[in-house]
Amino acid sequence: MIDALRHRGPDEGGVDALGHCVLGHRRLKVIDLDTGSQPVTNEQGDVTCVFNGELYEFRALREELAARGHRIPGTGDTPVLPHAYEEYGTAFPKHLHGMFALALWDAARDRLVLARDRIGKKPLLYAELPDGTLAFASELKALLRLPSLSREVDLDRLDAFLALQYVPGPETALRGVKKVPPGHVLVWEGGAITVEPYWRLEPEPVERSDEEWLELVRETVGAAVRRRLIADVPLGALLSGGIDSSIVVALMAQASSEPVRTFTIGFPDARYDERAYARTVAKRYGTRHQELEVELDAAELLPRVAWAFDEPFGDEAALPSLLVSELAREHVTVALAGDGGDEAFAGYERYRAHGLAATLGRVPFLPGFGARALRSLPSGRSEPRSPAFRAARLAEVAAARAGHRYARLTEVFSPELRERLWTDEARPARYSPPTPSGDGIRALQLHDIQTYLPGDLLVKADLASMAHSLELRSPFLDHEVLELGLSLPDRLRTKGLQGKIALRRAFAADLPERVAARGKTGFGAPLGRWFREDLRELASDLLLDRRARERGHLRPAEVKRLLHEHVSGSRDHGHRLWCLLMLELWQRFYVESEALPASALDTRVDSLAAS
Repeated sequence: MIDALRHRGPDEGGVDALGHCVLGHRRLKVIDLDTGSQPVTNEQGDVTCVFNGELYEFRALREELAARGHRIPGTGDTPVLPHAYEEYGTAFPKHLHGMFALALWDAARDRLVLARDRIGKKPLLYAELPDGTLAFASELKALLRLPSLSREVDLDRLDAFLALQYVPGPETALRGVKKVPPGHVLVWEGGAITVEPYWRLEPEPVERSDEEWLELVRETVGAAVRRRLIADVPLGALLSGGIDSSIVVALMAQASSEPVRTFTIGFPDARYDERAYARTVAKRYGTRHQELEVELDAAELLPRVAWAFDEPFGDEAALPSLLVSELAREHVTVALAGDGGDEAFAGYERYRAHGLAATLGRVPFLPGFGARALRSLPSGRSEPRSPAFRAARLAEVAAARAGHRYARLTEVFSPELRERLWTDEARPARYSPPTPSGDGIRALQLHDIQTYLPGDLLVKADLASMAHSLELRSPFLDHEVLELGLSLPDRLRTKGLQGKIALRRAFAADLPERVAARGKTGFGAPLGRWFREDLRELASDLLLDRRARERGHLRPAEVKRLLHEHVSGSRDHGHRLWCLLMLELWQRFYVESEALPASALDTRVDSLAAS
């Protein structure tokens, strides 16, 4: 199992048998390089812990615990954990500030404790095996080393994947495996399992002037960046050229006496290339900047994506995230990123679109008529980033029932398309996405923080970076930043078609003008062109070959229709085809292969397609 996780911790690793509990770990050395080895124990040696992640306020916690009589070895963060547990019991994770997944064995009580950080930055999965054993790991590929673990696919979860482009927790794509939810503690004691929350995200009901709010934004975001600069290894930043990562780089540069190392990835297609904006920020702050342009080698790159994401994962930004992490790891061990800024400060275009759709939806017949008219235009059918295509999608959302509008804004395959796609033999339960609880943009932000963030963005960030042994830190995902963002008044969330008003105003002096004025673009890939050119034959070979047909899940005629409509240019199904391709590769790699690949380098997609 730990061999399957070597990429997460290439520096050290080990297995410790503690009675009938066995703990394994891999370590990436970041802090306390010489004395920070795992596992860690209390003074008596009967509480033992292994840990993945970083604690950012560990020095204050060390002092607090030392004042209470605990003797904590070393100088790093991990050794505080057994002592925090002794002091605060199973609720001890609420005293931790950082990103983490941990396992702790209390031998005296015969108790196992698993805990995951508040937001879900670090993954933690578990399974109950047929013999009563509880197994757990940071990634599914480790659990799949267990011979008794069932690989039975959960078709209901695959229907959810087709709707969302990710498998929502706490379930996984395999029936026998679950995820510890963010902000929760799992306790195994006496053969019984309990899973309880230790933290909930709630806004602070307080009134402040705009300037007081903006000063608080500057202070809180700045503190979040500074606490993430603690490392005993080289550190840099992933710079997309968007507002969030640009603010992170600006604050890093202001806090550092040395030039910040920055890394950017781009595409030859100008519609998906943000390198010019990243260069502007890099020049402003004198960073040591490096770029990589993606050239698609499908046979080499697709297996790497499918291997890294060991559940079906349809967010195409996984590919550039994987490659920019590889670029950064050549030079640094830790990188900061701008993930979470949109959720914290209301940056998504769909937040404004949701309100606009509600207004349009009150006009009889207009949304349906407008959608049909816009879809009759070539660009309205086949150019996802064109004004006509986006307007058509908005009109279709406006035509939906009020409670379904946000789901329609975020879905990949609609319920109607999924109904057509599944065979009669498969017949999964049709997934119905949860709806935001409440009205207004704050409710949408909270909904995304609870669903899209841990299900998609954090999975992408963690697995893409750790595939290359790169630790990724996200200041905007600091729970104090998120609490602040949800507490802001609406006037500092959006204005007209622009979002992140508080963030833009708070850091206006720190951003180049062309960056500060930018709207939300998104970290995408030119899937439309790829599936008409580079991936055309490969997609057809994989999705329609004998293995795919004999599996009996999807109707070949429907898959063929999607491919034909896309290649002909009558529709853009690029994102849907990417999801289907990732699903197919996942099933071949992780469900049907007798031996899992040790890495993506052990297989190529052209050999799979030949089947």
